[in-house]
Amino acid sequence: MEMPKTGEFAHLGKSVVIKGELSGSEDLYVDGTVEGTIQLQGNNLVIGPNGHVHADVNAKGVVVQGKLEGNIRASERVELQKAAVIVGDIVTQRIAIEEGAYFKGKVDIQKESAKPNSSPSRTEQHGEGKSTPVPAASGAAAASGATPSGTGNTGPAGPNTPVTKH
Repeated sequence: MEMPKTGEFAHLGKSVVIKGELSGSEDLYVDGTVEGTIQLQGNNLVIGPNGHVHADVNAKGVVVQGKLEGNIRASERVELQKAAVIVGDIVTQRIAIEEGAYFKGKVDIQKESAKPNSSPSRTEQHGEGKSTPVPAASGAAAASGATPSGTGNTGPAGPNTPVTKH
């Protein structure tokens, strides 16, 4: 999510300081200082490399290149770029954290569309310090039921069936 090339957007330069509630119905690029709250329901927020935001943010998408202290609630996506420094909790559907970004807080991943009459499923991760890749389970071993060393029974009888060698 880059700064919008066309359409309506607002740009706050690095010498602009805002204290209070900031709301709007267009995409916003902040390269200055904002203290308070930012409400951009249905629109995107980009915090530029010179941006210093001390606010709770509510937007469709959020890209952080600068510094943010506060909670982020994004209905679609959050992206923390390599120079980002974030202290606060994030609630979103999708998140991208570049190597080198600093994040201290909790991430709550919301399902895209929860069915009525069912509780929303979510995954929480706690992170502090430099971002690091989260290792995934070994695809082949997890799918076949093999043990990590590859010595388990992977035949049709299943992984718990005893194996006799002749």
